[in-house]
Amino acid sequence: MAIPLVNSIASWFLKKRFHQIELFLKYPNEVQNELLLSLIDFAKNTEIGKQYDFSTIKDYNTFAERVPIKNYDGWQDSIERSRKGENNIFWPTPIRWFAKSSGTTRAKSKFIPVSEESLEDCHYAASKDLLCMYLNNNEDSQLFTGKSLRLGGSKELYKENGTVFGDLSAILIDNMPFWAEFSSTPSSKVSLMSDWEHKMQAIVNETINENVTSLAGVPSWMLVLLNNVLETTGKENLHDIWPNLEAYFHGGVSFTPYKDQYQKILPKKDFKYYETYNASEGFFAIQDQNNSDELLLMLDYGIFYEFIPMDVYATSEESAIPLNDVKLNKNYAIIITTNAGLWRYKIGDTIRFTSINPYRIKITGRTKHHINVFGEELIIENAEDALKKVCKRTKAEIVDFTAAPIFMRGKEKGAHEWLIEFKTPPKDIDYFNELFDNALKSLNSDYEAKRYNNITLNKPKINIARRHLFHDWLKQNDKLGGQHKVPRLSNTRDYLDDLLGLNY
Repeated sequence: MAIPLVNSIASWFLKKRFHQIELFLKYPNEVQNELLLSLIDFAKNTEIGKQYDFSTIKDYNTFAERVPIKNYDGWQDSIERSRKGENNIFWPTPIRWFAKSSGTTRAKSKFIPVSEESLEDCHYAASKDLLCMYLNNNEDSQLFTGKSLRLGGSKELYKENGTVFGDLSAILIDNMPFWAEFSSTPSSKVSLMSDWEHKMQAIVNETINENVTSLAGVPSWMLVLLNNVLETTGKENLHDIWPNLEAYFHGGVSFTPYKDQYQKILPKKDFKYYETYNASEGFFAIQDQNNSDELLLMLDYGIFYEFIPMDVYATSEESAIPLNDVKLNKNYAIIITTNAGLWRYKIGDTIRFTSINPYRIKITGRTKHHINVFGEELIIENAEDALKKVCKRTKAEIVDFTAAPIFMRGKEKGAHEWLIEFKTPPKDIDYFNELFDNALKSLNSDYEAKRYNNITLNKPKINIARRHLFHDWLKQNDKLGGQHKVPRLSNTRDYLDDLLGLNY
């Protein structure tokens, strides 16, 4: 079949979906309520369904009163049972896949259930909708005349029972329909390679001679790959290699730090960037307009949404509200109920609504301070546990600390920069740094992956703060006393650069 014909047929199918999207745009709350009741009915005979008597829940208020809100730690025991082969615990159909992501206080890694329903009706549906939005906004697009260069993870088998765990992207690639395989590069065999160094070069070798029309992947990893492509080919920019390249679909980490670098290697003025908001737990929102940083909340993917205002989050007054009660420009923590059996689950992200007709959002951060610029998802618990370990080994004592990313510049890798005020400094700061880096690797599998052979992250940089630096900074900013403190971890360098300026 001629490629242009494939382009026309694909465009026609995808545009048909736009009429379904219009339904939840017009009737968002009705679509959400109907979805909630269908999830409850479907799971009424599961263990959790019987525990909370799902068969008698007929409205949102009863659901909210009866079912508690939990984070991963609250679900971990049930998920572990599911991974060992038990069925019908929190979802009626067997769970065969688990998306591995960064850990919590209780565990190095999280294993998020991925059901057949969430795979088809959420993740794959979103991929098609993303293309639908793009084609609807760019009618002269020739996206399907070539291939999409996708960058995914690797897959491992949980050997005791045959369930599969690995990066979500790898699970998606492994289960892709044939038409998606036909329109993508590299091949699944290369995409699922586990050794990142060999994989990167294999992707370069396989894709440089393809007609690549779009890119899809996390900005940090994709930038490493694209720099390898330029290095291998000796070209100045990517349009010299792929003249028909027209769009980059990205998500996973903030794009802001990378934007300038992408514009250098993709200099065409009409090149399109489309953002998505997805996680192992589900696909939530898609950019539905050209040149916009707002994301349309997708309401018919089998996910029911609730929101906790951040001004009451983690207080005695904490309470969730449904979609129809949200207000503009207020910071909320997201709570999800999904078609993979996560019920009133705290995902840990915060958003604010930029529009309520339709419901559009911006991602504002995490419920806890963290660093997730390169997909490493470093949380405060990781940092504190690692420092505790290393201080014990080196007989050092810490007064205060903060950390921020060193962003990628050109072909230079990123890193984390730390500023630590010691009460008792270590005898050898380089040895302290080495132990600290290894401790973080042992506590966080995503950080470990990004540090592997310095592929994405170089080793940390540690600055020693003068005495009373953090106190002086708080005083200067009128934040002494009470609960004020310097954020331990940040995705921006605002705090760190400010402090370094005072470190004399």
